[in-house]
Amino acid sequence: MLQNLLPPPPKGETDSLRAWAVLRVCLALLIAAHGWARWWAGGVSPFGAFLQSQGLPAGWVLATAVTALEILGSVALALGWGVRPLCLAFALVYGTGIALVHAAHGWFVVGLGRNGSEYSVLLIVCLLLVAWQSPARASASAASPPDQPD
Repeated sequence: MLQNLLPPPPKGETDSLRAWAVLRVCLALLIAAHGWARWWAGGVSPFGAFLQSQGLPAGWVLATAVTALEILGSVALALGWGVRPLCLAFALVYGTGIALVHAAHGWFVVGLGRNGSEYSVLLIVCLLLVAWQSPARASASAASPPDQPD
């Protein structure tokens, strides 16, 4: 089903590019869930108060910016717009979340622990890999010679 939502890869490109696109869209959906859940649950102000309590200035402004980034940026990420800067921005957000919240709870999210870092680490690694892959795709497409007739 997801295959029908993605455009076909350009001629000559491999299925690995489609796999990267699937990962990028999956990340965008996971990230969108963070922002929309916070927005719908009225969690922006409490998130801002938490950020302020951690010594960050303008907590509500930061919370609103992170929520907007997660909602609007995830759409752009899914569409493949600004992939590298968005992935780096999201990685920074979730890295900050590890530092402020998750590291104190250990590694595991469930099971042997609760609210730990493992999910955020997985998101960050995936985001950084997608960011790393993104410019390579553009340069590989531009560098490939035009098709030669047989």
